Amino acid sequence: MSEAYELFQLGRARLRDGEAAQATVPLEKARRLEPDKASIREALGIAYFRITHWHAAELEFRKVLELSPVDDYAHYALGRALAKQGRQEEASVHLKLAHCLRPRDPSELSLEGG
Repeated sequence: MSEAYELFQLGRARLRDGEAAQATVPLEKARRLEPDKASIREALGIAYFRITHWHAAELEFRKVLELSPVDDYAHYALGRALAKQGRQEEASVHLKLAHCLRPRDPSELSLEGG
């Protein structure tokens, strides 16, 4: 198993345990090792979102979309991060794209812990 994968798994476990701030440490290390892994970027974006680092979350979700432009969850998460920064117009574009790419109940898309 690669070091990046082990760090990613540790970060995800911390997210599941509600330890978003602690999750950023292994996820940031994993990102340095594998900067083009969308799964690492997404998990790090979620961690940043949960600790209210909206701009950092935005950057991670933008990178996910650079790697995978039709990722509905990344559009949703980016929209939420933009909305938290008061950028409603830009947020609505990504939220609409997320819905068009994969219409589903918004409760299935939560960025909050739990």
